[in-house]
Amino acid sequence: MTIAEIKKNTETKMGQSIEALKNNLARVRTGRANPALLDAIHVEYYGSMVPLSQVANVSLLDSRTISVQPWEKNMAAKVEKAIRESDLGLNPASMGDLIRVPMPPMSEERRKEMTKLARNEGENGKIAIRNLRRDANESVKKLVKDKEASEDDQKRSEAEIQKITDKHIAEVDALVAAKEQDIMAV
Repeated sequence: MTIAEIKKNTETKMGQSIEALKNNLARVRTGRANPALLDAIHVEYYGSMVPLSQVANVSLLDSRTISVQPWEKNMAAKVEKAIRESDLGLNPASMGDLIRVPMPPMSEERRKEMTKLARNEGENGKIAIRNLRRDANESVKKLVKDKEASEDDQKRSEAEIQKITDKHIAEVDALVAAKEQDIMAV
């Protein structure tokens, strides 16, 4: 593997870490309804636990209400129970074959908890990016040790890898700041 391949590989993996962070932040609750909130909920379906999105259509009715429409009528009670028992603090209401999930307004205390959760997700993203930087630098050091690259190449590539890392960490900070602003907006 060459230094260029190491850098390209590292940048790709850091981009994947950013995407994972975006997915995790989408699950953190804000004041508005978001169908992604229910992605983590699993429902019992013929003896096995499956994601809610595989047994029902999840969509928005309005800015404060999520609608869940199970594809099978006998699943409505199980879906409603799964949503109620989740740690999201939601209280679904069944209306025939449609389940309405109103989003209660968040208290100041709950908003601060969600902000901490968002910061924690951001910190986990930064740790993943720093670990990728370390792995890339170790790969470059191995090339130098095996006499496949010079020490000047090592110094240059470490500086470039650091620039890539800084760029991705700044992106993490921006994502977390935007999410915090979203959570604190009333």
